[in-house]
Amino acid sequence: MTASKTTTDHDEIRRWAEKRGGKPSRVGDAKEGGILRFDFGEPEESLEEISWERFFEIFEENDLAFLYQDTTQDGGTSRFNKFVRRD
Repeated sequence: MTASKTTTDHDEIRRWAEKRGGKPSRVGDAKEGGILRFDFGEPEESLEEISWERFFEIFEENDLAFLYQDTTQDGGTSRFNKFVRRD
């Protein structure tokens, strides 16, 4: 696996997601605020699309950081990502 990176920069996160066709979403039946995800177009009924503004409000309210990978081990574009607590 190639090295992963962590950021809290909203522009960097948005660029990463949009480059891969990801849309800001949250798990629809989760508690207040919700669990953040990116919807890459595969059918996943539990996801509710939200605005980037709301996405980053939840991101900040929950003190999250974005852990991600740019490329796969074979050099392809990676969609690996995870929201983690900030240190």
